Amino acid sequence: MNNNCPALFIAAPASGQGKTTFTAALARYHRNQGRKVRVFKTGPDFLDPMILEVASGHPVYQLDLWMNGEADCKRRLYEAAAEADLILLEGVMGLFDGKSSSADLAQAYGIPIAALIDASGMAQTFGAIAYGLAHYRPGLAFSGVIANRVASPGHAEMLAESLQDVTLLASLMRDDAITLPERHLGLVQAAELGDLEQRLDQAATQIAATALADLPPQVEFSSAPSLTLEPLLQGQRIGIARDAAFAFIYPANIDVLEAMGAELAYFSPLHDSRLPEVDSLWLPGGYPELHLQTLADNQSMAQDIRQHFEQGKPILAECGGMLYLTERLTDKQGDTAKMIGLLQGEATMQPRLTALGMQSVDLGAGEIHGHTFHHSLFNSEMAAQHHGIRQRGKQPGEAVYQIHGLTASYLHQYFPSNPQAVAGLFLKM
Repeated sequence: MNNNCPALFIAAPASGQGKTTFTAALARYHRNQGRKVRVFKTGPDFLDPMILEVASGHPVYQLDLWMNGEADCKRRLYEAAAEADLILLEGVMGLFDGKSSSADLAQAYGIPIAALIDASGMAQTFGAIAYGLAHYRPGLAFSGVIANRVASPGHAEMLAESLQDVTLLASLMRDDAITLPERHLGLVQAAELGDLEQRLDQAATQIAATALADLPPQVEFSSAPSLTLEPLLQGQRIGIARDAAFAFIYPANIDVLEAMGAELAYFSPLHDSRLPEVDSLWLPGGYPELHLQTLADNQSMAQDIRQHFEQGKPILAECGGMLYLTERLTDKQGDTAKMIGLLQGEATMQPRLTALGMQSVDLGAGEIHGHTFHHSLFNSEMAAQHHGIRQRGKQPGEAVYQIHGLTASYLHQYFPSNPQAVAGLFLKM
């Protein structure tokens, strides 16, 4: 059984070309035409999907052949095709970058590629880059190219003239009013942008005069076996930190917890004075370093989390959630504050990225896939009980600390990759 739906894969020759802004603009344009648009993000990203969700009006799920697995990707695309008028996929980094690249994903499901190229500071070389992207891998469905950040109509004309055997889908003018602001982990979170709706609508207006105003070709998405999960978390109430400091949460992870029977209770370490009544805690990643003093001042919340730990109740702390549990956290400006202190050691933000890549971890119940991406270093004399397994390279991955019901690491885990193993992290032994 198959589902057909128009679909387009937005890729680029590198990061920083404007993929998210453009994909969001395209989603918003078609949404404004009354179409139901489903957007997916390639690879392990939390920030871009926040923007794309606002643009499309629907949650944005990750697709990655390694992190998700082929069956999970296939199932999500098939289900989206059954309900959507248009499916858009935003790529990651450059089109061919990575062991499981955007090109691999597009080719696996027959989705045509539109390559977005930042044309700033170039003219005829635009055609060479476009030709290379279109012809580097024979058999790849290639719809055409989009010239982004074009300086003038004359510049657009030069770019168009440079193309050989490649279709120009659109030339989009440079417009600082629609550029999305960034910080050290990527784009600023959607909830922090008060004018995001206006930016998206303004960006969408550029789509109207291009070939992208029409729906792309239909793609046939085949079915995958449905996933049935055992109610391993039935009767469990899981507290999930979610606010501006802790927001790096895959929607698929929430779906898995609920499908296994868990009741979810969201709380804010920034704004709530007390922890809700819960059986276990999940402290996801985010930006605790941007809220040092507020977190440090919320002593009633800190005390509740310490008490939860002392009672042996499970805690999963990922990346920023782990930093919150250290003894002290220092930001990039050198400001420091005491954190909760369940993990012996101090974390310090660094001027550059300190880790990036796909990793899995086996905590005794099989591998869970995920990734690591952070700008901090955790200095501790604690012994790690486990280490991540790198997708590339033989060196040990991120340290995983397990103490008295607490599992803490820089790793962001993708729960659907092994729901049974994940359930064990939230159950008191």
